[in-house]
Amino acid sequence: MALTIAKDSSGDSLALTLEGRLDTTTAPQLEAELNNSLGSVKTLTFDLAKLAYVSSAGLRVLLKAQKTMNKQGSMTIKNAGQEILEIFEVTGFDEILNIEK
Repeated sequence: MALTIAKDSSGDSLALTLEGRLDTTTAPQLEAELNNSLGSVKTLTFDLAKLAYVSSAGLRVLLKAQKTMNKQGSMTIKNAGQEILEIFEVTGFDEILNIEK
């Protein structure tokens, strides 16, 4: 299953809606999107309502985005499903990432 990234940008805000799987195969796609988009962004939001799965490779990309946004603004993850939240909790990422519950 692929990853679809829907992008909504206004001013210095960027919202990314992820759909599908964020894994070893699709993580580079998100990383490339972030590398191209984060330049002047102050507020980054991920909507994970339609994300079915996240692997360690996906977590690494989210962590990198969080580190970048810590320097230039803020990052929020919203609408994460129970399965995704459990992955964040088991890996300790719920302590690192700003997750709206």
